[in-house]
Amino acid sequence: MPLQAVEPQRLYRQIAGQLRALIQAGEFAVGARLPAERDLAKQLGVSRPSVREALIALEVEDWVEIRTGSGVYVLDRTGAANPNGRVEVSPAEWGPLELIRARRVVEGEIASIAATQARRKDMAAMDGAIAAMKSAAAQGVLPLEGDRAFHTAVAEACGNVVLTETVQNFWDSRRGPLFERLGGHFETPQSWRCAIAEHEAIVEAIRVHDGAGARAAMHAHMDKSHARFSASWRRAKSA
Repeated sequence: MPLQAVEPQRLYRQIAGQLRALIQAGEFAVGARLPAERDLAKQLGVSRPSVREALIALEVEDWVEIRTGSGVYVLDRTGAANPNGRVEVSPAEWGPLELIRARRVVEGEIASIAATQARRKDMAAMDGAIAAMKSAAAQGVLPLEGDRAFHTAVAEACGNVVLTETVQNFWDSRRGPLFERLGGHFETPQSWRCAIAEHEAIVEAIRVHDGAGARAAMHAHMDKSHARFSASWRRAKSA
């Protein structure tokens, strides 16, 4: 038998694979509640965010259902319910919480550089993006386009197309099914109001050419974003 190429798997996929195998083997019966997130993390020797990403992947693929305030339950996949509408998570998709941590590193430095190089047109683009976010949020619409425009404007102030495209690629990764499902559990009008205020702190530091302050404000924004998506399931919004 010829050898086959070995592909490295993202950690959340390895965790999801183990849980999926246990479900298929009958270790967790249909309708059973999985162990708590913290218990799974302890047994697997991984972080709770990695377990959360794995559970979201299993929910996207209809292996489990996450019930706010109750737990994670095994679904019956043998019936005809939604057999053709299931979403398969791409092996290339980044884990949402891991992505936020990467953005913290990269975009913190980008904000610091922007504070030393931003011109009037760059500031106008940032201000316009925040205005668009506020307008969308006031209408009850997720201000995603304004959010993308803001982070793009900060990167463009650095005058480096690689940084701009890197930030855009980072942001566009949130359009994947994992991030969208996670956002469906935790994004609320209140969370977006908080995020907009965090963006305003970033732009004000850039406006006064405070590189350290801009970096710190971007770090704070990413840390708070990570915390919002890592909150207890009991604090997730109701379906």
